[in-house]
Amino acid sequence: MADPAEAVLCSCAMAIETLIYGIALAGVAVNAAAGVLEAGRKPFDLFGMVVVALAAALGGGSLRDMLLDRTVFWIADQSYLVAAIIAGLATFAVVRVVRLPPRLFLLPDAVGLALFTVSGTQAALALDAPWLVASLMGVITGVFGGIVRDVLCNEVPLVFSGELYATASWLGALLLVGLVSHGVSAGWAALAAGSLVLAIRLLAIRFRWRLPVFSARA
Repeated sequence: MADPAEAVLCSCAMAIETLIYGIALAGVAVNAAAGVLEAGRKPFDLFGMVVVALAAALGGGSLRDMLLDRTVFWIADQSYLVAAIIAGLATFAVVRVVRLPPRLFLLPDAVGLALFTVSGTQAALALDAPWLVASLMGVITGVFGGIVRDVLCNEVPLVFSGELYATASWLGALLLVGLVSHGVSAGWAALAAGSLVLAIRLLAIRFRWRLPVFSARA
């Protein structure tokens, strides 16, 4: 007869894995959509749109996995790649027929930042990374795809010049690490951390919160 305690632990582990997978998949789709919405302000063709969508959706997680010395997530599971392509194409189809506000991409971008921060931090914690490394992996996962997206669109990356971006991501990642270390369940920790990132980012956009900008004096 199976040990009840062992069965419960196994069930919890599977639930955590499913949660991480779902958050990462949602983050890929949302960031792909945000990439297309930003690229829509440029004269890109369909191929260009797909390239931007893939860069935005897969860039941060790819860098995270290379730094953690593990198989890149979308190579290990092509569902991520398929989700990014489908989300990018669907968004492209929508913007072809519906005129959307130029800054609309900031909303899915904020959602994607929250989702990727959580999934990146959780992925690092699953490998027993130290708390500081895990939090920085969350930030890298959250912001690097957006950096590549903005460079491809010939824009100054939001993370370097816009309203609070990486700061929101890091605060959320630190909250997630702190809650998990104090025994809070993965689901509630993810919800709290993701909500914090999203709230800070949206409030920063609304009220123009930003870090001090360097200006060299002549």
